[in-house]
Amino acid sequence: MVIGKPLYTVEQIQAKVREVADRITREYDGKEIIMVCILKGAFMFFSDLVRYIRIPIKVDFISCSSYVRSDSTGEVKMHQDLREDIKDKHVILVEDIADSGLTLNFLREHLLQREPASLKICALLDKKDRRIVDVPLDYVGFRIPNEFVVGYGLDYSNMFRNLPYIAVFKKST
Repeated sequence: MVIGKPLYTVEQIQAKVREVADRITREYDGKEIIMVCILKGAFMFFSDLVRYIRIPIKVDFISCSSYVRSDSTGEVKMHQDLREDIKDKHVILVEDIADSGLTLNFLREHLLQREPASLKICALLDKKDRRIVDVPLDYVGFRIPNEFVVGYGLDYSNMFRNLPYIAVFKKST
């Protein structure tokens, strides 16, 4: 296993997270919002993001996956659902990376059945080249090339989430 040099440094990530948080703060001023973190990958991004938002918010967590190591299985499995009632509430779904779009599309459809007032999607990373299902992204931190990345919550086989930066990951042969 080889981790390359940082694709995004700690400073670049924090500046982008503040930028996204400022936009959410402006757009939702005076509204009640529920920020929903998709576990596990988005936990670092989510925790920084919600700290930078300067309006009252509620938080909740949801967990599902479609990956085994670095490969998508194509099937999304739900592990933990929301606890908050989102009917008639403004919801922002927070994801680490929009890749194939399978997980985000599954969650989007799942949450829309609960009739939120609005549902927006926020992704730190957008890897559009790998998109199988087109999912609308309302807030995007960085658009990245078709590389497997780790760090800042992103993992390979549940490892490397603790890196404070984002780096390209290569399997050694």
